[in-house]
Amino acid sequence: MTQARAGGAGAPMRYSAFSVNDHHPALPRTVAELYAQVMRQCELGERLGYDTFFCAEHHFHEYGVVPDPAVLLAALSQRTRRIRLGTAISILTFHDPRRIAETYAMLDMLSGGRLVFGVGSGYLAHEFVGYDVAPAEKRDRFNENLDIVRRLLAGETLSYQGRFSKTDKVALNVLPHGGRVPPIHVAVLARDAAYHVGRQGNRIFTVPYASCRDFADIGTMLSDYRRGRAEAGLPAEDDDHVFTLHTYVAASDADAKKEAKAAYDLYVDTRLYAKQHFYEDILENGICLFGSVDTVAGKMARLHAMGIRHVATLHNFGAMPQAQVERSMTLFAEQVMPAVAERVGALAPAG
Repeated sequence: MTQARAGGAGAPMRYSAFSVNDHHPALPRTVAELYAQVMRQCELGERLGYDTFFCAEHHFHEYGVVPDPAVLLAALSQRTRRIRLGTAISILTFHDPRRIAETYAMLDMLSGGRLVFGVGSGYLAHEFVGYDVAPAEKRDRFNENLDIVRRLLAGETLSYQGRFSKTDKVALNVLPHGGRVPPIHVAVLARDAAYHVGRQGNRIFTVPYASCRDFADIGTMLSDYRRGRAEAGLPAEDDDHVFTLHTYVAASDADAKKEAKAAYDLYVDTRLYAKQHFYEDILENGICLFGSVDTVAGKMARLHAMGIRHVATLHNFGAMPQAQVERSMTLFAEQVMPAVAERVGALAPAG
């Protein structure tokens, strides 16, 4: 896939799927069963035409049970052929940047160049304790590690003396597929950080649930990012951003609530250090894609009007039964996507 400048009113949308991989030990589903379900969801996403399948990284808690997204995505690279495979995100703060560069160059090669590399500094207190990393250092560690990773992926023979890393004439023996650096998206939690990510010339990945006050604020966040990117002298591109929203599509708004509320509230109740917006709360502030095909398509059209062109849908949460996850993914692809294209006059889904 090639990068393109941001299109006008009729520009198509990219639709992706994202799995946090939250595990609930008190429930019957095992970690092995969760992995099997997630892999099936990625395969379904490819058949349905989703752009990217994103996987989170978390440590030392059932908040998320994929400590190394590269392992899961490598398995998925052999089960799929077209769908891009993304990290959301790889926590650079905790790992040796040389190892990260090697691992994800290999993954990109295995997948035939399908890696979308989301990176971030981490935010969960217990993970910093577990890795014995001082939270006060996280921004400096992240910036240094991202610089090293980016340069190694680009094929540079690197001699580097930083605050946290020292290398002498290090070069990767496996480069990304085709010799190009995969698209790198920097994650933000605070809305105010969007401007700075754009000003640094980076792509952005965000979950507005944790960043925005209400649905309209999503557009403000994109505008802040675009302002920073423009100040860096860079054009807007349709794939320079990914906005993730919790998603459940059903026959009606009432059915969506009946089928998704318990799973979503369980997911929220077990989230660590985050705002707790339960089902009624998130319906009120609007930072979700819950409801009928018409409701969800209407909100997607509003996102398109804000300038958003890439939305990652989070259907898998709170031990939602696999049949419901797959039904929601299918309704979104087969009914919401075409309805949005008709409303905004888009030619076809991107990718």
